[in-house]
Amino acid sequence: MTPVKRVNQRRRSSSKRSWLGIFIIIFIVIFVGAALAGSSLLYYLLLKELPSIAALKDYRPSITTRVYADNNELIDEFFLEDRKVIKYEEIPKMVIQAFVAAEDARFFQHRGFDMQSMSRAFFKNLEAGRIVQGGSTITQQVAKTLYLSPEKSYMRKIKEALLAYKIDTYLTKEEIITLYLNHIYLGHGTYGIEAASQGYFGKSASDLTLAEAAMLAGLPKAPSSYSPYLHPDKAYQRQTYVLTRMLEDHYITQAQKEHALARPLRFRSIKPKDKIAPYFIENVRRYIQEKYGSDVLYKEGLEVYTTLNIQMQKAARDAVELGLKEMEEREGYEKGLVQGALLAMDPKSGAIRAMVGGRDFNRSEFNRATQSRRQPGSAFKPIIYTAAFDKGMTPATVIVDAPIIYPDPSSPDGVWKPKNFDEKFQGPTTLHNALIHSRNIITIKILEEIGVDYAASYAVNMGITSPLSKNLSMALGTSGVTLQELVRAYGVLANEGKRVQPIFIKKIVDRTGHVFEEAQPKVEQVIDPRIAFMTSYVMQDVVESGTGQRVKRLGRPVAGKTGTTDDTRDAWFMGFTPSLVAGVWVGFDQERSLGRLEVGGRAAAPIWLYFAEKALEGMPVEVFPIPEGIVFTKVDPKTGAPAKPSTKGAIFECFLEGTTPENAQTVDPANLPDGAFKFDLDPNF
Repeated sequence: MTPVKRVNQRRRSSSKRSWLGIFIIIFIVIFVGAALAGSSLLYYLLLKELPSIAALKDYRPSITTRVYADNNELIDEFFLEDRKVIKYEEIPKMVIQAFVAAEDARFFQHRGFDMQSMSRAFFKNLEAGRIVQGGSTITQQVAKTLYLSPEKSYMRKIKEALLAYKIDTYLTKEEIITLYLNHIYLGHGTYGIEAASQGYFGKSASDLTLAEAAMLAGLPKAPSSYSPYLHPDKAYQRQTYVLTRMLEDHYITQAQKEHALARPLRFRSIKPKDKIAPYFIENVRRYIQEKYGSDVLYKEGLEVYTTLNIQMQKAARDAVELGLKEMEEREGYEKGLVQGALLAMDPKSGAIRAMVGGRDFNRSEFNRATQSRRQPGSAFKPIIYTAAFDKGMTPATVIVDAPIIYPDPSSPDGVWKPKNFDEKFQGPTTLHNALIHSRNIITIKILEEIGVDYAASYAVNMGITSPLSKNLSMALGTSGVTLQELVRAYGVLANEGKRVQPIFIKKIVDRTGHVFEEAQPKVEQVIDPRIAFMTSYVMQDVVESGTGQRVKRLGRPVAGKTGTTDDTRDAWFMGFTPSLVAGVWVGFDQERSLGRLEVGGRAAAPIWLYFAEKALEGMPVEVFPIPEGIVFTKVDPKTGAPAKPSTKGAIFECFLEGTTPENAQTVDPANLPDGAFKFDLDPNF
């Protein structure tokens, strides 16, 4: 080949290479440009899809509502997620280091996502042919749990990384780690480091030891698999891993690691604790849910301050169980078929101090103290007698206890023949004796005298809200009422004629300290305080010498009344001191007989006594204050007539000023001789 041809050939080859190079360059430019454009478009589209993170500055996670007794002791919690928010300043540095070492060693260096970790995870997944490793940073975990679905896909991973980057540019590292430690799930229903710390170790996160912090820091990867309760060996292996990582990152020394590993951990029991007042707490829960809604109840972290007195509640719970067990042994019932309820209230403020709605809340949530309407029997009689005293009768008024017959078209023989419980008649009897011995016939005659409508209105005025049958059977307590209604009505007598609205919540405060509501006692004078005292005075004799004598053992002034219904289906004891009113009901849910002898004084009064002995332990003995306008006259207890020097067993009876029997000599309370009254009188008189 000639030199000229060789030169031309080289020129053609060079020209081809130049065009090829240009083509390659153009192709690369186009490819890169397209890739960049595509990436930019994808980035733009993804950014548009990503949620706003502006709300993170005012992050309001679902947190636990806490319920407190009257001494501010925590007694229960309501939550969908058991979470207690803790501030960054309250989290020990060592706890933060444990989680960072375990979950994201370069947390304080990267910008939300870590390319090293993501690359490592990418090749691991490529090798496995599926997603087996996430490589998520703490920030990415925050992004995922707060904003994204749990699906495993590369697209979700890209979104997670972009969102993590946005979060990292918007929040400080301290704010991010605080979000993470308050939100992360740590097993056994606990969310966040504070709830987990209390759940596992019974202490605040601020008090965690290094060993405890390492154990908790090992949980986020797989809370169930590394649970110290379910898989203790795996849990301790994971704890060792966390401590090793902390050592490698120079957070701790070898000596600290060894000391932590050698330290035994003491975990709280994961068995649910018996609730001290489940029926009371359920009342609280229903009230808040009905008034404010489920979201507020379960997510807004309310602080609910109640009226429950822990000492009294324990006394009530134990008293009901003891009394019912004694009855089961007497009557041979199957253990647990018989039920009981007890409700105690401060008569001055209306604060519910104790509530037992049944024997076992887990078996039956039905609250027999507030939801069950049962016939009160003779426990209704004090209302009738109080109405009679307000109508002008006195404790010395005499009515004949003798058989009576009334027409009754609904009965087989067309008549109603009421009878006394003992089926005997006592002849002329004072109202004082009729009440303390619970004479049915006399109570019916009183009701007939004062009028059914008047008595029914009087009962409503004292706090009875259930419908009442407006006939003479009302005298025998045949209309169903709740235990709470009776307690409220008896509270009027204890509170010098003032009716109060029962309350069980003192105050509700939200997570910011804003007071949702605060109870103000609703007190109204509904009957003359002198009339209330007259009934209370006679009812003290129910305990001293009447149907409630079992309660006499309490050794302090108590006014009370027993109640028993037909066939002994219901047994009651209602009693009060000047500062506490309480009622007890005993019966079967199926309304069958408790047993022929299981009357109120035998079945219910002992429970009241057991309760009062513990509830009033250490409290000063109180007497019922005597209001102005009350005078005392010595009378014959059988006839109610003024006593003569020869009268045996004469007693001091109370009267409204101006209503004493003719020729009676009245005595001012301040001038009563020593021993004239069954209890020491109020020193103010």
